[in-house]
Amino acid sequence: MAFAPGQVRWTRWAGAGAAAVLAGLAGCVSTSTSTSGNPGSSISPVGGGSRDIATASDQTQGDRLVKVRLDLASAYFARGQSKDALDEVKQALQVQPNSAPAYALRGLIYASLGDPSTADDSFHRSLSLAPHDGDTMHNYGWFLCQQGRYAESDAAFAQAIAEPTYRAQSRTLLAQGVCQVRAGNPELAEKTLSHSYELDPGNPTTAANLADVLYRRGDYDRARFYIRRVNNKEEFQGPQTLWLAARIERKLGQESQVQELGAQLHKRFPQAPETLLFEKGNFE
Repeated sequence: MAFAPGQVRWTRWAGAGAAAVLAGLAGCVSTSTSTSGNPGSSISPVGGGSRDIATASDQTQGDRLVKVRLDLASAYFARGQSKDALDEVKQALQVQPNSAPAYALRGLIYASLGDPSTADDSFHRSLSLAPHDGDTMHNYGWFLCQQGRYAESDAAFAQAIAEPTYRAQSRTLLAQGVCQVRAGNPELAEKTLSHSYELDPGNPTTAANLADVLYRRGDYDRARFYIRRVNNKEEFQGPQTLWLAARIERKLGQESQVQELGAQLHKRFPQAPETLLFEKGNFE
C-alpha cells in the first residue's frame, strides 16, 4: 500500500508540498509558468549593460499570450481534459518555440495520454531550456518512477532537492520515498520519508506513508504513532489509513482497537476494498 502525494496537477509556483488526499498515487506536481525563454533567470538586461530585476512590465505581448495559453492549458489539465490542454500548449509553442514551461506541461500531458516517449522528450527539452527548474525535475522524477526507471527517478528527485532556489523539498522527499518503496528499498524510504516529515510534520500523506513503511519493517509502535497522527483528524481518515491502523493494532495484540477500527470502516466506507478485506479477516 502507498498513499498518494496527490493528483497530478499543474499550478503556478504552488510549491506548497504534497496534496491532502490519500488515494490514487499520482505525485503532486507543480511548476512555474514563467513565459520567458529562460525561466530560470530572475534578472534582465537594461540599458547601458546593467542588470535589473525582471517585472511584469518587461513582458512582451508574446509573453502575455503564452501565459494566457498556459493558464488555459493548466485549467483544462486539472479537469482531466488532456487533449484540450495539449492544444493550448501547442498554440503557446507556436508563439514561443523555446518556452520551457510549455514543454514541461507538455510532458505531463503526454504522460497522462499514455505516450511516455513524447513525454520523456518534452521533459528533456524543458530541462535543456531551464536546467535549474526544480519543479520540472520533480515532475520528471515522478514520471520516471511511474515508468519503473527507479534509479533515474531517484537521481532526478535528488537533483531537484539540491537546487538552491527550490522550496518544495518536503514534497519531493515524499515522492522520492514513495518511489523508493516501489523500488524495493524500504530502509532508504524510511530515511527519506522521515526527512520529509521533519520538514512538514503536518502533512498527513507523509505520515501515512511513513507509517506504512514502518509497518512493513516490523516497527509497529512507531507505525502506530504516525498513523494515529492521521486518523485523529476525521478529515484525513480514509479506508486505507483505517485499514493500516487496524493491521498495526492486530500486530500489537490490541483486538479491541482492531474491532473499533473495523466498525469505522463498516460505517464510513462499507464498499471499500479494505472493508471487504477486514470482513474476510485477510490482514496480510
